[in-house]
Amino acid sequence: MAPLADLYQLTMAYGHWRAGRHRAPAAAELFFRRGPFGGALALAAGLAEGLRGLRAFRFSAAAGQSSHGQSLRGNMGAPWCSPVVGDTPAHQLSPAPAVGGFQPDCGLGDNPPRCPLSSVPADVAYLRSVLPSTTEDAFFDYLATLDASEVTVSAVPEGSVVFARVPFLQVKGPLLVVQLLETTLLCLVNYASLVATNAARFRLLAGPDMKLMEIGLRRAQGPDGALSASKYSYIGGFDCTSNILAGKLYGIPVRGTIAHSFIMSFTSLEEVQPRELSPLAGGEPVDLPGLAERWLQRVCELLRTPPEKANQGELAAFVSYAVTFPQDFQGLLDTYCVRRSGLPNFCAVALALHQLGYQAIGVRLDSGDLAQQSKEIRRVLRACGAHFQVPWFETIPIAVSNDISEQSLEEFSREGSEIDMIGVGTHLVTCPLQPSLGCVYKLVEVNGSPCLKLTEDEEKMTIPGTKTIYRLYDAAGHPFMDLMALEEEPSPSVGQELAVRVLGRLGETCKVVATTVETLHRTYFRDGQVCEPLPSLPEVRSHAQASLNLLSPAHRRLHQPQPYPVAVTERLHGLLTELRQASQ
Repeated sequence: MAPLADLYQLTMAYGHWRAGRHRAPAAAELFFRRGPFGGALALAAGLAEGLRGLRAFRFSAAAGQSSHGQSLRGNMGAPWCSPVVGDTPAHQLSPAPAVGGFQPDCGLGDNPPRCPLSSVPADVAYLRSVLPSTTEDAFFDYLATLDASEVTVSAVPEGSVVFARVPFLQVKGPLLVVQLLETTLLCLVNYASLVATNAARFRLLAGPDMKLMEIGLRRAQGPDGALSASKYSYIGGFDCTSNILAGKLYGIPVRGTIAHSFIMSFTSLEEVQPRELSPLAGGEPVDLPGLAERWLQRVCELLRTPPEKANQGELAAFVSYAVTFPQDFQGLLDTYCVRRSGLPNFCAVALALHQLGYQAIGVRLDSGDLAQQSKEIRRVLRACGAHFQVPWFETIPIAVSNDISEQSLEEFSREGSEIDMIGVGTHLVTCPLQPSLGCVYKLVEVNGSPCLKLTEDEEKMTIPGTKTIYRLYDAAGHPFMDLMALEEEPSPSVGQELAVRVLGRLGETCKVVATTVETLHRTYFRDGQVCEPLPSLPEVRSHAQASLNLLSPAHRRLHQPQPYPVAVTERLHGLLTELRQASQ
């Protein structure tokens, strides 16, 4: 795990080691500078994987070993990506079994040879080959002894709402190790938090009752990106995924039915095999193609559409799927013409299933004006339900897909629709509106002395010293401010008038009174072990939704939200001012 770093982390580490500063106590903070997607907030995610990365933090010294001392795995079996599901106690966290049997490739080309694990160089040996030849041997010997046993990590609980400039992860330990962890932790947290936040925005737009399905596997940035997208979309509020492997690894509900290719592969009812379906309650099998054809005549008569306009291959595909999955039949309506073919064919097969005691589970659209078509489809389903006296027909769920974006959901809301489920892929997993959250990792203290990055751009200036972070709530139960205080300062009290300085307006003091005060950070890692029980993925998902629901509507809205104030205490402001003056 330790080699998941930028090279300059190692060159700086060598500098610290040569200067004898490598064991100096240090502290760093991970945060983002500006709210993503033009909003005010983000969801903190990736903590469990970050903790797993700390457990695995080592440079291997023997060839054929990974950095955590076990056999090397490929991308899909990487130990820091293993799932945290169920009620696994924190102290039992361990690498997941390898998935897929991937091995690293040797060489280049379309068909590179597979190389045996024994030929993979040890981390330390590889570092010898990339660092300058003048690097002392004793440094590499020291790297082989490194781990995270002296590191302490505190963080907000995974799934919490976080705001710009507020640290959602704090790291303390020996300077060299704290420095080496920078890129690893940023890698594990940045994308996770970005995707969870993007998913939360879709959930806020869709509302609590709409079913949301993540379908981005084929559009994601490789298999690792796809798995992360499925996991963190679920945390952000999506209900299910199409990704089978994500379902297996993380316990996320998996959904999926048929694609256009299945429907296009049929041309006539003669191709349907098997043809018979037994009634749900038992009895003699019935020829489903013949039954569906008879229902098609009745449906087309009701809808006043010529039955010969209904595509026979599409009808055959629907019948074939219904015979195979009579209790899970869903029709994809837009392979040909929705009004003249897809909808009549679906209704015919669904009514044939109903006659045998089964109930179709829904329809899906993948093109066209989705909102308008959903209303037309609902009208037809209600007409069929009333005419044929099938009450459940009127409420058949309507699902849509087709390059769905935030703008799509806003249009659905503005125009009104009968959509019950939405599949989102590209615009969810690739985050095109903002491809990176932009988290940074900055030193705030070394050897007991606060550190300050001084810049003319106040947004990029760091806040020095080790801190405690508080969230202040108003009488309505909404958070109204996050407050950073020096670690040694007393905790603010409920009802106490606090003099604070708001970032962006540091020149003026303001007074605030909190009805409730919450300490945001918990200590999750100490002495090389996870020391706080980690919640299951569904529990993280529930916490994320609860955190979002606590916000006032003004802070939660997606466009032009009211800025959320982040403040420092007068004492911390005094330290900041002192360091700025000393630097100048």
